[in-house]
Amino acid sequence: MLITHDTQCALDVLVDLLNTDPDACGQEGLPDLAALRGFVVRHEISEVGTLGTEDLAAVRRVRGQIRQVFLADSTRAAAELVNAMVARAGSTPRLTDHDGHDWHMHFFAPCAALADHLAVEAGMALAFIVVAGERERLRRCEAPDCARVFVDLSRNRSRRYCDSRTCGNRLHVAAYRARQRTAAESPDAMVGAAEASGADGVRSRGA
Repeated sequence: MLITHDTQCALDVLVDLLNTDPDACGQEGLPDLAALRGFVVRHEISEVGTLGTEDLAAVRRVRGQIRQVFLADSTRAAAELVNAMVARAGSTPRLTDHDGHDWHMHFFAPCAALADHLAVEAGMALAFIVVAGERERLRRCEAPDCARVFVDLSRNRSRRYCDSRTCGNRLHVAAYRARQRTAAESPDAMVGAAEASGADGVRSRGA
């Protein structure tokens, strides 16, 4: 799937934001303003002014709106949610080359609140996914004890876990151990063990 660098960045931000939700990580990932500021710095989000408690509450609300798009049961429902989210935030498409970057698009209004900034940029990235007919790429980790989400950008839509090094490896190890237990408990394995035990007994008596 071919997407622009800016769209991928926006998808990375919205996934990281969604995975701060208590439903995803078991606790609030944005508990205070320090955590919110850290989120902004980590993702190099531009044009962000002084943040207050109202920004924290607003970002959490936007997080919930984005999560609804991921959970939508149809493309039409997802499209309506994206339209509503962008309309509430207000979009002002413009070209910018801020901070030495090449020319690129910003869709949020100048001096927009952080929550509106995130809502518009996430909304436009999700709109791209919907228009491309790729909504199935908006996924939840398949590990049974993980509720994190991700956008599957693999060529053949084969990604199953939020992180192959953690959830993926953990599930593969668990599956391998389960196969070993099943093999050890199978009738053939039990017969083989009994025969080996009997042979050992014969050899002991012969000795």
